[in-house]
Amino acid sequence: MMKTQVKLGKKYMIRIPKGIAEELDLKEGTRFILRVRGDEMILKPIRDPVWLAIHGKKFATISPEEVERISEEEQSRTEGE
Repeated sequence: MMKTQVKLGKKYMIRIPKGIAEELDLKEGTRFILRVRGDEMILKPIRDPVWLAIHGKKFATISPEEVERISEEEQSRTEGE
């Protein structure tokens, strides 16, 4: 876990150090969820769906064959409607 000291600037702005921004793949314009827990602030970046698909935690697996089978089943089902 990285740890560094930052300072609250004008208009209550906090600058994220370059090294941390790069490590977390943050870009200008990244939006965050800000949570306050006691006297702590927790910032969590809001990732877009494409970023999550490429970099996010994988929680399910499906083989190309299974994708094809499901696709064919859905096509057959919708053709009959």
